[in-house]
Amino acid sequence: MAGWDCMEKAENESILSLDSENSAPQGVELRHLRYFVAVAEAGTFTHAAERMYVAQPTLSQQIRRLEEFVGTPLLQRRREGVRLTEAGTVLLEESRAVLSLVDHGVSRTRRAAGLGRSRLRFVVQPYLPPTLAAAVVSRLRSAAPEVDVTWLETALDADFSSILQQRADAALGWMDPANCVLPDALDVMDIGSFEPDVWIPAPHRGALNGAIGLDELARIHIIHGPRHTDPATYDAWRSVLRTRNPSFDFTDPPFRQSLPMTLAFAATGSRPSAVLTGPCRPVGIAPQSTADAGRHGMVPVRVEGSPLTATAGLVWSTDLPRELQQVLFETAEKIAA
Repeated sequence: MAGWDCMEKAENESILSLDSENSAPQGVELRHLRYFVAVAEAGTFTHAAERMYVAQPTLSQQIRRLEEFVGTPLLQRRREGVRLTEAGTVLLEESRAVLSLVDHGVSRTRRAAGLGRSRLRFVVQPYLPPTLAAAVVSRLRSAAPEVDVTWLETALDADFSSILQQRADAALGWMDPANCVLPDALDVMDIGSFEPDVWIPAPHRGALNGAIGLDELARIHIIHGPRHTDPATYDAWRSVLRTRNPSFDFTDPPFRQSLPMTLAFAATGSRPSAVLTGPCRPVGIAPQSTADAGRHGMVPVRVEGSPLTATAGLVWSTDLPRELQQVLFETAEKIAA
């Protein structure tokens, strides 16, 4: 009997060892995973601590404890920030999946108990083409009538930091032409490319053709901006024009929110001037003259070859519940179709 007892004990120990290898290390908690994801996405402990509203020493201690639980370093600590180890890269992917499932489960549980509805903080960048913004807002409201949406009209940087820092959940804005790759914490769908109108004096020869060449555009006085409304597009367009005229630069408009007043300013200046709008119509579509032109002798034309463009994108956090991500995906897909 003693022999059988020894064999049974050995077999049980083997099973326990196997279970231990295939399960999470004892002591790992969801907060450890949330802290780890925050550090990995922020790139530094300082920024992650601000994002999570904890003291930096506390955050560092919890990450060290997680590494002890797992049994291997997860982050390489450097002067300029942190970098994931190979093991850290794996854990980051798995942590996001786990946290997404937990958040999704809690959300469903709360809705089943009648404790609340899904909420979405949605940023609409100012000065987007009105038809585009209206289409996205309309489709989103129709697709998710049960979602409480908070609409925020505010400027966005090229990195969509407001979403990364959890001040918003999703946004409609212009993508950075110089950097099409967003962090893994964000998902994005392109919903169309747009180009500006160039308003020039009616006697200009380009007014007859409905277009002006890039070389000529780069050598006249152009009112456009200001830069802070959309730095990425502003810088990209200025770089394109500087390929034809290295000394080129834009002049800020005196009245940013009034095109008629800016046109009047350009038409009555001491030197010939053009007004370059922001991205306002789909690439390849001819501009439509409006009543603004008749009063100031200015007409809208295209830039030949469409060298100045901007891509609109619908961006959202991958931490959102799956059903909200699906709604955003379908909204973008319908707009882009």
